[in-house]
Amino acid sequence: MASRLKNKPAIALLITVFFIMLITVSLGVALKYVKESSDSMRDETLTLQSAMVLEDFLRILKTHPALNEVKDKDSLAIFLAQSSLLPFQIDGAQVLVQISSASAKINPNIFRDGAKMEVFKSFLLNNGVNVEYADMLGDLINGVKEGNLYNTDIFNDEPYLFRDYVSSHGHLLKLNEIYKKKYHDNGVDKIDVKELFTTGKDANGSIDVNYATPLAWQLMLSCDVERAVLLSEGGFGAYSSVADLHLSDEENSSLSMFNPVTYSPMIEVKIRVNKREQTVFISFKYNVESKKGSNFVFEV
Repeated sequence: MASRLKNKPAIALLITVFFIMLITVSLGVALKYVKESSDSMRDETLTLQSAMVLEDFLRILKTHPALNEVKDKDSLAIFLAQSSLLPFQIDGAQVLVQISSASAKINPNIFRDGAKMEVFKSFLLNNGVNVEYADMLGDLINGVKEGNLYNTDIFNDEPYLFRDYVSSHGHLLKLNEIYKKKYHDNGVDKIDVKELFTTGKDANGSIDVNYATPLAWQLMLSCDVERAVLLSEGGFGAYSSVADLHLSDEENSSLSMFNPVTYSPMIEVKIRVNKREQTVFISFKYNVESKKGSNFVFEV
């Protein structure tokens, strides 16, 4: 991947300076605002610090001109290579920022479509998981049904479970626990939902073939692990079109169901702030072209 990225050193330099200098300074100031808080307010202090980290980070993303350079698959590959993992230690707090493509995984909302749901069921069977898991997921993304006309009884014991879309990975893990308890099947634990699914309201999202995870490839093409890994490792900006994947006609037909693209301006940002054995997790999606954030999740 390095050989493909070295052709645009100016962009790489801008991004390097951008993160090392601006984030360090800005987040350092944010954390110092509440430095004198007492131990009895430790949880509240960390929450406030984390909120300020998020606010400053969003401001940097929106205002720094380096992000204007990210406008195609090549510049995105450079950006992600330079900024995928950024650890800091500022004023006693450890901050870890992870940035990745937000179009590398599948949004479960697409399974509102019956044909796509059948593909998902085949994927589950290939991985030793009962198709009832897909039925439960379907109930979780299709909203409130009059007369409780759901496919499963998932809401009998969990009547307040959110059911319009999958809001977070914690939401998915809750679904997994319900499934395991009802069907006494731990096979679903073999599927890393964090590597397969992205979350949020978007029901028409695309999949960026340059960053699709191996699990996403397995689901979309019904292929084995080895082929999925090869397709995933061959990306990172190398695919200019779907034709570069050299898929069979059947695989192309299957992939087309998932709206494949070779460039998506959506990135996913994850921030972990840890101080004195207390941790806050923040995640959100950000469109580098429209400068808009979405699907903010804040977990203490």
